[in-house]
Amino acid sequence: MAQYLKRGASAETRADADRKVRDIVEAALADIEQRGDAAVRDMSIRFDGWDREDYRLTDAEIEACVDSLTPQERKDIEFAQTQVRNFAQVQRASMKDVEVETLPGVVLGHKNIPLNSAGCYVPGGKYPLLAGAHMSVITAKVAGVKRVVTCAPPFQGRPARAIVAAQALAGADVIYALGGIQAVGAMAIGTASIDPVDILVGPGNAFVAEAKRQLFGRVGIDLFAGPTETLIIADEVGCDPEIAATDILGQVEHGPDSPGVLLTNSEKFARETMAEIERLLQILPTAEHARKAWETFGEVIVADSTEEMVAIADEIASEHVQVMTADPHYFLDNMTNYGALFLGSRTNVSFGDKVIGTNHTLPTRKAARYTGGLWVGKFLKTCTYQRIETDEASALIGDYCSRLCALEGFAGHGEQANIRVRRFGGREVPYAGQTEPTSETAA
Repeated sequence: MAQYLKRGASAETRADADRKVRDIVEAALADIEQRGDAAVRDMSIRFDGWDREDYRLTDAEIEACVDSLTPQERKDIEFAQTQVRNFAQVQRASMKDVEVETLPGVVLGHKNIPLNSAGCYVPGGKYPLLAGAHMSVITAKVAGVKRVVTCAPPFQGRPARAIVAAQALAGADVIYALGGIQAVGAMAIGTASIDPVDILVGPGNAFVAEAKRQLFGRVGIDLFAGPTETLIIADEVGCDPEIAATDILGQVEHGPDSPGVLLTNSEKFARETMAEIERLLQILPTAEHARKAWETFGEVIVADSTEEMVAIADEIASEHVQVMTADPHYFLDNMTNYGALFLGSRTNVSFGDKVIGTNHTLPTRKAARYTGGLWVGKFLKTCTYQRIETDEASALIGDYCSRLCALEGFAGHGEQANIRVRRFGGREVPYAGQTEPTSETAA
């Protein structure tokens, strides 16, 4: 049976925090609905200390951000964007339109149709997370979305130059310097100055995640992407305590509400890793955020076996799962609930976050039980169509449909079938009645 050497905050504590966030977001979205741009401006001033006549950046402002990049900064951004674009193109190529004749004269098919517009949120309150631009804008563009709108909060009192440059280089059509609830609310609801979009994508803090949850249905969303979660699965063969500690702290520095979990089958390894975390917290420049997250939400679990580690990991259903064990592929073959897997000590979550090419917008809070992360398919609607090409096929399908509708009591539906049996099959069927089986349709 698993042993917990450290536990995170209780479910009650988390639920109380969720309630507070939910109430704040509900009131903010209602305000945007009622007052539009005025509400957006008030919230931007209140939460970000940021006020301007129009939050949409001009072409000159965008060009200035791009021009501010050093040659190496631009080269690095372009390298990362190439990796993301390459993998997104592979994903898009895997999605085929289909058409098949299932019966003589009966043709069924589907088309993958891009959404008309997408709103991409790029978080950047504490850190200018420019990688968010690659993951959302490029993926949408590869899918074929016509209008891609981006929002990112200001950084240190001005548009975040690296984020803006990344958004522009990725191909964003409209760029706003706007953050938080007010950004996603404005993109979804629309205001006098901001046209609404069809889908909201991109990670964010608890308030952004809750706003997307409340707006779902009015617009599509990619998934529930709240505070970063990391699960490190490690043993003494595939890892060492310094790497495990480094990889936990490398993610919990996102913010004080980011869970970091160590799952191992060795108590010795677990305790050495905990000691290493304390050592690194003395020298980590972002220790203020990382320590609070580790102390409040960090967990250390010692399992009895590899099989138990898989079961525990699937129960946690973490956003990021980094596997550094003697046999990482065992987890690839057997785990079912995760946002993304990082296999072996040569890779890590930061590679996925920034540059390797897979998408870093991933499900949190156990949403990995029912969805994967952001990908090209999120920006496509797979829509079916059907066509009947012969009278005989229409009459045949109508014959079955007539009796099935009668079984359900749907007379109007049945008449849609009956009229085609009459017109194209030359058979009399009583109005609101049902067909008698023919030799072709009889059991």
